[in-house]
Amino acid sequence: MKLPIAVNTFVWHSPLTGDLLDDTLRKVADMGFDGVELALENVGDWDPAAARDLLQELGLSAVVGAVFPPGRELAAAGDAQIADTMDYVRGAVDVAAMQGSPLVIGPMYTSVGRAWRMAADERAAAISTLRESLAVLADYAGERGVRLAIEPLNRYETSLLNTAEQVLEVIGPLPAETIGLNLDTYHMNIEESSLDKAFDLAGDRLLHLQVCGNDRGAPGTDHLDWPGIRESLARVGYGGMLGIESFTADNATIATAASIWRPLAASQDQLAIDGLRFLREWRAKWPQ
Repeated sequence: MKLPIAVNTFVWHSPLTGDLLDDTLRKVADMGFDGVELALENVGDWDPAAARDLLQELGLSAVVGAVFPPGRELAAAGDAQIADTMDYVRGAVDVAAMQGSPLVIGPMYTSVGRAWRMAADERAAAISTLRESLAVLADYAGERGVRLAIEPLNRYETSLLNTAEQVLEVIGPLPAETIGLNLDTYHMNIEESSLDKAFDLAGDRLLHLQVCGNDRGAPGTDHLDWPGIRESLARVGYGGMLGIESFTADNATIATAASIWRPLAASQDQLAIDGLRFLREWRAKWPQ
């Protein structure tokens, strides 16, 4: 099975803009990637029609990455703030639909970095509100041929959804045809007691997998059990993208949010190249 190997534009840029789109996608294609995760910080950052044409020219598949900076909230916030955030997600879905991307991925619930203690009733209320918000958005996405993939983050970046089980608590009652999971090996290494069990729990609701080292560097340069991860993914029949997500330190906001305090490779290009080389070799040993 050939799973597309992709890289996130956050490796080089924040934000990704129309001025950067052509050079970035050509770089990704020239390196030999099969696809790209396009991080959408704000709707309008690039022209989705131009992206569609460029992706087709270069033979790249793509997903759209939803970005939730301070102020974007789908739960535990005022009605106006939630409504504004829902408009952003709808905009991300429209971008995905126009450029031919099947997924909008990311931590679509509360802003990254927002963590607070919650009593049981407060958490239940937040989960209920989030499910209601995502139900509306999943319907919107499904009508446009797009699916939402919700990503749990580690405890230092959110206190709401940290594990696959917690995401499934929210999306379980919602249609699998329109909404599922986006898992990330970096966050899983911190939060899941067993990656094997987390993949089994996700099962066919795993729509997208982000792969990087436990230190946010290139996969394969770290201590994660990559043969075990491959076996787990094969067992649940995963057929989606493998997206290398790391971050540039050139944008102070992104570097601080992702805690990128030191170089993770000789260069950002080298991080992508090393990760691609490893994942090709790793993918080639996929169980038959």
